[in-house]
Amino acid sequence: MRVPAGNRIVYDVERNEASFGEGAVDGHALVWELTSAERAEGVKLRAELELGRGEEYLMRCDRVDFPPGGIAYLHTHAGPGIRRLLHGSIRIETGGGSDELAPGGAWFESGPEPVFAAASETEETAFVRVMILPRRLLGQSSIRYLREEDVNRPKLQRYTVFVDEPIELT
Repeated sequence: MRVPAGNRIVYDVERNEASFGEGAVDGHALVWELTSAERAEGVKLRAELELGRGEEYLMRCDRVDFPPGGIAYLHTHAGPGIRRLLHGSIRIETGGGSDELAPGGAWFESGPEPVFAAASETEETAFVRVMILPRRLLGQSSIRYLREEDVNRPKLQRYTVFVDEPIELT
């Protein structure tokens, strides 16, 4: 499968690799696309974003791996994004609700809405995500912990950044 160029991330699940723009994948691929067009075929999750024209953004694709019992303390991000669970299970608490996700489950985080995540107690858990962030965060973390006591607590999750690409809005 070949995906044409654009503001798009292609994540090769088997190779655990991602590319920006266009990509070729022999097996299972996940694709995130930033577009004004509505495309319904094969879409797992869609979100409308309010992005300011004239602002500078980047697309970041990374993977977050949790050991059994890992948590992400109450936090926000500097921009919105869609996540897809690769393996394990995770509970996402945001907006007064709680969702339990299994492999293949997808969810949207707006960025400013506080989120707490608890991974499986018994197995490793991982998800891949693509976020639209202010370009000033190129190469920097986008997370902000909301409780002072969580800022310096040990974080057991590991982050692998695959793509951190400046984009142009059309």
